[in-house]
Amino acid sequence: MLSILDRRNTADPAADLPRPVLDGDEPTEVVRGIIESVRADGDAALIELTTRFDGAHLDDVRVPTDDLDRAWEQTAPVLQRALEAAVASVDAYHRHQMRTSSEFVNPTTGVRIVSAYSPVRRAGCYVPGGRAAYPSTVIHTAVPARVAGVEQVVVCVPPAGADGVAPVTLAAARAAGVDEVFAVGGAQAIAALAYGTETIAPVDVICGPGNRYVALAKREVAGVVGVPSAFAGPSEVVVIADGSVPAAEAAADVILQAEHGPDGLAWLITWDEAVAEAVGAEITAQVAAAPRRSDIEATLASAGHLVLVDDLDSALAVSDRIAPEHLELLVVDAETVATRVRNAGAVFCGRFSPASVGDYLAGPSHVLPTSGTARFSSALTVDDFLRRHHTVTVDETALGRIGPDVIALAEAEGLVAHAESVRMRMGRS
Repeated sequence: MLSILDRRNTADPAADLPRPVLDGDEPTEVVRGIIESVRADGDAALIELTTRFDGAHLDDVRVPTDDLDRAWEQTAPVLQRALEAAVASVDAYHRHQMRTSSEFVNPTTGVRIVSAYSPVRRAGCYVPGGRAAYPSTVIHTAVPARVAGVEQVVVCVPPAGADGVAPVTLAAARAAGVDEVFAVGGAQAIAALAYGTETIAPVDVICGPGNRYVALAKREVAGVVGVPSAFAGPSEVVVIADGSVPAAEAAADVILQAEHGPDGLAWLITWDEAVAEAVGAEITAQVAAAPRRSDIEATLASAGHLVLVDDLDSALAVSDRIAPEHLELLVVDAETVATRVRNAGAVFCGRFSPASVGDYLAGPSHVLPTSGTARFSSALTVDDFLRRHHTVTVDETALGRIGPDVIALAEAEGLVAHAESVRMRMGRS
């Protein structure tokens, strides 16, 4: 079921690795057309596109607040507790990550600098839907925004056909303190959040995962609004296994992200042929019995690979080249091995740390970089909703110390007014 890449006895086992192609001219042009349609026609475009893509005929894209309350009341107590536990865990982690204002007096100049942080006013959280409900994504996007102090947190989620937005997603929105929910998805939702329509006011930051069209749309509007640098697209997992974890568990972890659907990535890397054979057999058996079999098979067919390497060093080299969203280390002394990982959105260590724990209750946001962007970006955090500004105070003594150098540099650049603004304060006009 996994295609085999034998990289043993090669100088560079990570060379020329296959990767899914998520952009290109055709999807990019489609996304641009959708964005322009929403900018031109507003709500009318959202309603038409939602009918076309999601099969939902809406009179209004706004979900009434009463629907959130009703969804919560109708949620089973065991699920209410789980939602509240997830909110509490994500909230606690991000409060621990919050930055505070700081003061620094530069010992070489005497200049005093205060660094302060302030939240954006309005954040838009994109939550996937249609194929499945993702209440966890509501929590993992809205809660960090709330912790950061964002005044208004809104959610866009595609409706599941005529049934509308899944009640569990609405219940999660209530638990997470979301202000507004809109039944609109895809690139059109990103356009609406960026530019606004008659119903949806524009936001300052857009976050959240989605399919390739959503991810490409976020790239298109970056700069109009803040977009965390990660390409949060189709889900990915790489599992490195040495046989220390049962084959059935390793197989389940290869499959777990693949059930999100096509365009993702699911890799197993090992240097033990017996592990490769045992895990491969388990994958075949588990997929055959999986309720979301077609989604898993679609992912494995396009980007499911078994990589045979010489040793752990080679396995880490392959994983670092992929820079996966999720990396599972099912190996002996996994925490020590984790210190050698350079590129991954999140690393999960050992038998009892499957990536599914991170998807729900570990605490850090499950919105992670995909498509190789873990080389330069990170998980969604409170920082993505904060702006840092600094306040500079220079007293007379400090200006006397640094003034001559400021004047010299300004004059070297030909900026006479810059130099004069300092010179006159030093009594040297």
